[in-house]
Amino acid sequence: MSDWRVRAVRASKRPFSRPVVRAVDSQPAPEHSMDPRPDQPVEPVALERSVVDAAVYRDGRRIEASTDLADIFRTLPDRPGTMAWIGLFRPAEAQLLEAADRFNLHELAVEDAIVAHQRPKLERYGDTLFVVLRAARYLDEAEEVDFGEIHLFIGPDFVLTVRHSQAPDLSAVRRRLEDDPELLALGPEAVLYAVLDAVVDGYAPVIAGLQHDIDEIETEVFSGDPQVSRRIYELSREVIEFQRATRPLLEIMRSLEAGFGKYGTDDELQRHLRDVADHATYAAERVDGFRQMLQNILAVNATLVSQRQNEEMKQLAEAGHAQNDEIKKISSWAAILFAPTLIGTVYGMNFEIMPELRWAFGYPFAIGLMALVCTGLYLIFKKRDWL
Repeated sequence: MSDWRVRAVRASKRPFSRPVVRAVDSQPAPEHSMDPRPDQPVEPVALERSVVDAAVYRDGRRIEASTDLADIFRTLPDRPGTMAWIGLFRPAEAQLLEAADRFNLHELAVEDAIVAHQRPKLERYGDTLFVVLRAARYLDEAEEVDFGEIHLFIGPDFVLTVRHSQAPDLSAVRRRLEDDPELLALGPEAVLYAVLDAVVDGYAPVIAGLQHDIDEIETEVFSGDPQVSRRIYELSREVIEFQRATRPLLEIMRSLEAGFGKYGTDDELQRHLRDVADHATYAAERVDGFRQMLQNILAVNATLVSQRQNEEMKQLAEAGHAQNDEIKKISSWAAILFAPTLIGTVYGMNFEIMPELRWAFGYPFAIGLMALVCTGLYLIFKKRDWL
């Protein structure tokens, strides 16, 4: 095994988490391991089942199809002017390396296709174009965005697509091109356009779903829903992930447009690609707007939560103030009532020798002292607004 194959094998063993993908294909392709051991032979049936579709085209029409890549490889040299379109779904490493040898694919691009989980990008390796795209779809029931990934190798006479998720469904793209032989006759670039168009068109339902979620969140924010902060955070994460899929796509479209003259892209195909670029720009701008809207909604929600907390604190403060007034009143009357009790207690002592005990004015004096003290305390508390 060559050095670059060894590096590709090692790269495929790097730990990574595969995203949860829900089936959308009419005939879902089976999932296979991305890291079969080199010393264990791969089942021929498994290799065939990972080939979603493989066909040879001439003048936009299918002339041969096979699930055995060896048959496709044998056909191309004998038929000049033909194009092979091979679609793989989570292929075994040995199968992808076989295709890499046949089409002379660059080792770095093959490594990216094996490892997967790449950012959208476009790279040229000689006469081969390597494109990574992130597809997206909106799941109504879960109210979340599900992302897929597709790798395309575009050569002079071949197109190799490698999918690591069941979305997008490229069978619809293939049927569309086969129904339009004139477009398919333009060659591998026509396939690239159709895949780009399908991916970008798939963003429209996602944008509509996110807009609906944002509208619901705005209603929940002003209704005081306590769970809205969590929903804003989760939706913000989805929008950021969606932004990572759409923003690099604009650079991909600019790179393709810059190579129109150099690589002799057909005029009609140029117009189609510019249309895709317009739709991609619209999607990217909407996603940027969603992110800004969510930031504003989060700020408004924080302000409303702060206002509600201030209102609650104000109510607590008012309640505490009213409670303090009641305590002052109770304390004031307790002090007023305590004064005559104290005086009566002193004069109620049973001592034989005691000042004013046998005084004729002792009783009126005690009563007057009680009234004087109580009146004085009442006036003092009244002046301080305790009563």
